[in-house]
Amino acid sequence: MKKIIVSLMLLSSLGSYGAQLQALQAPADTTEFVNPMMWADVPDPDVIRVGDDFYLVSTTMHLMPGAPVMHSKDLVNWEIASYVFDKLTDTPRYDLKEGTAYGRGQWATSIRYHKGKFYLYFSPNDQPYRGYVYTTTDPKKGWTLAARTPHFHDASLFFDDDDKVYVFYGTGEMRELKPDLSDVMPGSKPIKVFERDASENGLLEGSRFIKHDGKYYLLMISWPRGGKRRQVCYRADNITGPYEKKVILESDFGGFPYVGQGTIVDDSKGNWYGVIFQDRGGVGRVLTLMPCRWIDGWPMLGDENGRVPLTMKKPVQGCPTIPLVVSDSFDADKLDIHWQWNHNPVNEAWSLTDRSGFLRLKTSRVVDNIFLAPNTLTQRMEGPQCSGVVALDISHMKDGDVSGFSAFNGDSGLLSIIAEGNKRYLTMSTAVVKLRDSDKAVLGVDAEEKERVELKQDKIYLRIDADFRVHKDIAAFYYSLDNKNWKKIGTDFKMIFDYRRFFMGTKFGIFNYATKQLGGYVDVDFFNYTRMQ
Repeated sequence: MKKIIVSLMLLSSLGSYGAQLQALQAPADTTEFVNPMMWADVPDPDVIRVGDDFYLVSTTMHLMPGAPVMHSKDLVNWEIASYVFDKLTDTPRYDLKEGTAYGRGQWATSIRYHKGKFYLYFSPNDQPYRGYVYTTTDPKKGWTLAARTPHFHDASLFFDDDDKVYVFYGTGEMRELKPDLSDVMPGSKPIKVFERDASENGLLEGSRFIKHDGKYYLLMISWPRGGKRRQVCYRADNITGPYEKKVILESDFGGFPYVGQGTIVDDSKGNWYGVIFQDRGGVGRVLTLMPCRWIDGWPMLGDENGRVPLTMKKPVQGCPTIPLVVSDSFDADKLDIHWQWNHNPVNEAWSLTDRSGFLRLKTSRVVDNIFLAPNTLTQRMEGPQCSGVVALDISHMKDGDVSGFSAFNGDSGLLSIIAEGNKRYLTMSTAVVKLRDSDKAVLGVDAEEKERVELKQDKIYLRIDADFRVHKDIAAFYYSLDNKNWKKIGTDFKMIFDYRRFFMGTKFGIFNYATKQLGGYVDVDFFNYTRMQ
């Protein structure tokens, strides 16, 4: 009930702004959808079908819990069924100690189903360079760590008809695994199934492997010399080759360059589809859905002209719309599944029960900046435009504490409440982090305060509006003292995507950290989210 009340209050209290948002909400469900199918950071997809159910896994890097597995009935509307793991523990860097895990962690995960069991594989591109194999009989009931394997980059699992299991990885490399996936098959050697031809520049990566009508297909992305990223396919009659190559998608879309990396999947009626991501700047890497047409034994992606369609019939009709980002009034006894922490959380430093109906964020470590702060809580942003509002009770902050709301990335825009003695100040600032490549340690932060106002009360409302339309990637910042009248603060902020640092799209981030002493906390009353279509 609280969530409903908060949402209604927000829309009514924002006046013309609220009316604008309300008018721009998604229309009622129709027979069609508009690409991108998910205009949010959902990169490196792998998709399978089990009966009439589709399952998708994507990359979330250093965010925890990690490896979100989504479920769908129509390939358009996806709900988060589970995360594969709550945290990673290979190095202290996942705890923001002895460096960081920014741009590392879980990525390019493969999901498969074989004889009643789901299998999932990924290998962080970081020490100790060991892969993870997780299994379950039901993704909604959680996953079990089954094995650690050697490192395979951007790998794809494959179970052949004779039950032999293989992993395809790197630029056309293959290895047979033990039946239980615990290690490589004894006596086996890496097999190079194809050699990069003269038209290709550098790596081919993003392996996804399937078998169709007795033939073997390896989907990859490439960067042709003098060209832009594209989706290619290698085909063979035998799993070891020889393989022949064909370009199956080479298309820009929606004013953004190239669409490439993903997989293909069929429905129960024999229709095939491509689920392929596209880089879209500050929002991250978004998902597109398109037809896959088998032409002369090749899975050609896109419409009849090989283009990503703007609109398309939903593969299955009548499924309800499922939000990817949600509002939260923090009334539940556990955190909503849509939230992820920046790195492993300090669980004793947050609570949903200390104060009923509030999320309490306690300081747990004295740090210099948000990039080292534990327990920053995040959700995705979405295009084309979206808005997030948080309400904070700051009455228990201590001297030196910094709390607030951010457009969080390697380049971050921040609304920060700063406690200085007995005074509280609201600032809008930017922060650009420098990371050492070897261990992603924070080498420094270029911070610039744009505006500061003194606060005279304990309750504050903060708002970030994000615009991801073509050539935009702009975040604007606002505050209110009464949740009715809003005032812009600071300057517009240019959101960017940088694979060299975070390797993710910009997220909403709620934070609280100490720069001088421990013992302070803030209470988050609600997070209210609106997407504008």
